[in-house]
Amino acid sequence: MIQFRIQPDSEIPASTQLFNQIRFAIASRQYPPGYKLPSTRALAMQTGLHRNTISKVYRQLEEDGFVESLAGSGIYVRAQGHEGGSKLQSPTLKQHPDADKTVQQALDDLLAQGCTLSQARELFLAEIDWRLRCSAQVLVAVPSYDIGAGELMVYELEQALQIPIQLIPMEELAAVLDKTSSATVVTSRYFIGEVEAIAAPKAVRVIPLDIYDYSKELNLLKTLPKENCVGIVSLSSGIARAAEVILHGLRGDELLVMTTQPKDAYKLQAIVKRAEVIISDQASFAVVQAAVQAAVEDIIRPPKLIKVENYIGTNSINLLKRELGLG
Repeated sequence: MIQFRIQPDSEIPASTQLFNQIRFAIASRQYPPGYKLPSTRALAMQTGLHRNTISKVYRQLEEDGFVESLAGSGIYVRAQGHEGGSKLQSPTLKQHPDADKTVQQALDDLLAQGCTLSQARELFLAEIDWRLRCSAQVLVAVPSYDIGAGELMVYELEQALQIPIQLIPMEELAAVLDKTSSATVVTSRYFIGEVEAIAAPKAVRVIPLDIYDYSKELNLLKTLPKENCVGIVSLSSGIARAAEVILHGLRGDELLVMTTQPKDAYKLQAIVKRAEVIISDQASFAVVQAAVQAAVEDIIRPPKLIKVENYIGTNSINLLKRELGLG
């Protein structure tokens, strides 16, 4: 522990002597950034000064930017410049300790391109403001003939993003965008061309979502015995049609494929009684389970149920989170 010495017969006031000694300890790194200064009681015992005098010195050090006071914790030496001094007082930097380095690198890149600090600040603020406004309204757009695909996207996005998502039939998108300029429109890559054609004149951002690759489910279907029946249950009629085409290409006529949407009780009941395997999207799974349970007395062997965990690819979810500033 550094020993501070006060000369009572000096013309320099005792508070100034202590102030200068602490400032020298900080400047010489005897007290490095983040170091907790002694309590007023401990320093009073060492120097013989009154605790009120020491408190006054600490206040002056804080006003001059050498230290900072954290309520209930103590007085700490502040870091200067790029030493990361703000980490002591920023909850965000405590959660994301490398965030300041990322910001510094982005700023350095802009400066290297010839931007001034004022221009860089304007760019950062404009992008942040844009993302905040866009994240306030997220629209899922799909054609009416496959509105179930939109329902599936809304179901998964609301779970993943924890924000409200609005489903808009593609035919109504232009009218909705006429009333706003700060929405983000998302859609399956199946429909991206049509949605961009509508959104581009409105200067609204459109983000395509990749769908899940179903590789695990396809590998299972490759091994099924011939003449097995496979049921496909999905909110999306488009996914059901695509599944039929893919399975026919994979197994030809070796498997019987039956598809339905969960709201079609008659077709769902037929699948439950006939299929050896039923593959369902996450949003439809509870309905499929209930249908199997209701028919359990009428079937010899209940079908194997497989729940597809995602319709939207994980990478697309993560990209959307970053674009919306949600993670």
